[in-house]
Amino acid sequence: MGVLAGKEWAFDTAASKYERMRPGYAEDLYKQIFDYCPIDERSKLIEVGIGGGQATPPFLEKKCHITAIEYGNNLADICREKFKDYKGFEVITSKFEDVELEDNAYDLIYSASAFHWIPEEIGYTKVYQALKLGGVFARFANHPFRCKNEPELASAIDACYEKYYYKFYNKKAEQIKEYSEEDAKERAYLAEKYGFSDIQYSLFYRIREFTAEEYVELLGTYSDHITIDEDVRTLYFKDIEDIINSMGGVIKIYDTMDLQLAKKVSG
Repeated sequence: MGVLAGKEWAFDTAASKYERMRPGYAEDLYKQIFDYCPIDERSKLIEVGIGGGQATPPFLEKKCHITAIEYGNNLADICREKFKDYKGFEVITSKFEDVELEDNAYDLIYSASAFHWIPEEIGYTKVYQALKLGGVFARFANHPFRCKNEPELASAIDACYEKYYYKFYNKKAEQIKEYSEEDAKERAYLAEKYGFSDIQYSLFYRIREFTAEEYVELLGTYSDHITIDEDVRTLYFKDIEDIINSMGGVIKIYDTMDLQLAKKVSG
């Protein structure tokens, strides 16, 4: 996890901004989940790492029972309030690793842009044990990639990252790559190591557009940016905002959303 290790707490310090700025997921992604794993009011689900609840509404609309597990107190409170009208919804404030779950009890366990925080063997093993026979694990995430067709803007922002971000973390600058189908396939077949079968994966795409001010606000929801010292972060964000404003005032983010589905077919 590199510089992310141990920083999962950071999201909670910017909980309201996180809830407001982070995007949801494509309708077709949910359709594929529900085609693979039909859900109704009798179904029992777990959401691992609910965050600001961006991924949750399509599952709530099935009138099923959802237990959300969220490490951040502020994010958990936001979601309790946000979804208080759904009687089948509850939030446990804890790390997923620390929660005691009933074995063979759940129809679907899903995690949106959160499962990478959990050690692989612990996470997959625990999910497998908690699922019923025929139960499904759905893991999905959003992978943003900036300035895809704007090399001048990309280069200027890269230089800003090198000046502030990589210097702060004492790391060599890395070339950011767009998330690929090979990445999605590799992630999907992790589940096979832990007994899952019927593995599927898919990719979904969209483009988001931000003003300079909005983009800096979005950066302020990323854990590895939140944990940069405030004096450095202030200069860093101002430089990025100035760069975008000097080159048209708008930045495009090219999102790749990946979905991995896997089924428990034996005890």
